[in-house]
Amino acid sequence: MKSSFPFFIKRTLMMLTGILFICICVGCYRLSGFGVDAFTCMNLGISGYLNMLFGTWQLIMNAVILVIVFFTVRHCIGAGTIVNMVCVGYGADFICWMAKDICHLEMTLTLRIIALILGCLFAGLGVAFYMVAEMGIAPYDSIALIIEKATKGRIPFQYARVVSDVTAVITGVAFCLLSGKNLWMILGIGTICNAFLNGPLIQFFKTHVTEPLLNSGKK
Repeated sequence: MKSSFPFFIKRTLMMLTGILFICICVGCYRLSGFGVDAFTCMNLGISGYLNMLFGTWQLIMNAVILVIVFFTVRHCIGAGTIVNMVCVGYGADFICWMAKDICHLEMTLTLRIIALILGCLFAGLGVAFYMVAEMGIAPYDSIALIIEKATKGRIPFQYARVVSDVTAVITGVAFCLLSGKNLWMILGIGTICNAFLNGPLIQFFKTHVTEPLLNSGKK
């Protein structure tokens, strides 16, 4: 019992770290100009079509998906779910605001490439952190688990994630085209990398980084 509270604190810190990494990930993708991650692609496309603030629409979309999660993989809901729903969209908006409006950062090609690489890495690492913490995950990240459960494991998580990501990208592109916005701000090499690599990267970081970190020091 003595070790339960420190372990809870450790899980909480891992959950918050994971969500911070996701904020950085989304912000880096948007700053790179090479396209954004799949879920952001969908939400930027739809929010642009509706002329709504990205963070506000992402919160609405998360709430809708959360209802589905509640009736399918309810164990995925926790404190981390709520923190993720509320913080990621606005956190990414804040990072972009700081970089562009406060720091007046000139995104040269070198900085854009660095931002793209950081976005890819923080995407997989962030999800791996808060999934392993088991304090609730983002509603969107639960979709791959729903697919895995619905197929009775025939489609494992990493491939189910590819399916959900590709679907989200197609949706975002469709709404972006309907709104007449600049498609290449949400779709690019970064979107493709995220859609096809994020699932395997999450699995890699879970196995080699976050699970060993969580279990280190346990008795």
